[in-house]
Amino acid sequence: MFSRKISAKIRKTHRYLGLLLGLQFLMWTISGLYFSWTNIDDIHGDQFKRTTMQMPAFDSLISPSALDMKHPVHTIELRVLNQRPYYWINNHMLVDAKSGEMKMGVSEEEARYVADQYLIEGLKVTSVELITSVDKHHEYREKLLPAYVISFDHDEAIKAYVSQADGKFQTVRHRSWRWFDFLWMTHTMDYEGRDNFNTTVLRAFSLFGLITVMSGFTLWFTSSSRIRKRFSAKR
Repeated sequence: MFSRKISAKIRKTHRYLGLLLGLQFLMWTISGLYFSWTNIDDIHGDQFKRTTMQMPAFDSLISPSALDMKHPVHTIELRVLNQRPYYWINNHMLVDAKSGEMKMGVSEEEARYVADQYLIEGLKVTSVELITSVDKHHEYREKLLPAYVISFDHDEAIKAYVSQADGKFQTVRHRSWRWFDFLWMTHTMDYEGRDNFNTTVLRAFSLFGLITVMSGFTLWFTSSSRIRKRFSAKR
């Protein structure tokens, strides 16, 4: 049977491990509760997007093969900016689909038009900003830059992002998403990029968490008067 001295050491180890890991365990619990009680579609901002979009139709568009291209066409998409059609070619070239003229990025007004086509009616724009770089903690990380940030007057502090290069609607962010993003960071313990589950910190805390649980089981075993009596009777 474990001596009282060994039991005291196990109890002390368990107490300090609990103190060290308690805050992170609390954050895991809080974030897990938040994730389980929220609708992921709402976190993505689907409630702020139009369910159906009526895109304008065009005729008399210039054929892509008639364009003066230095390289063959690998990909092509149609963009609509202020009711005018454009080709987005090979993921780097914006061309007027009627005149064949090259367009060097979209304007602030065109970005607002794109956001208006994707988001629900009634949102009032408060500001438009062009960003050229973001850090790893920015809500627009890992997406196409430069981009316009279109902010709206709303309780959820809605922001829409439209890439300047091709005028594509990138994403919408709001307060609930930002809470989700923060709690996701505390859940994964990736304090740089959010989505890395292989960080040294997470591995260490997971290991210490296992040790804490096992020390708790051991502490119960060594502290149980019933087990002590049975062990003493056998001796």
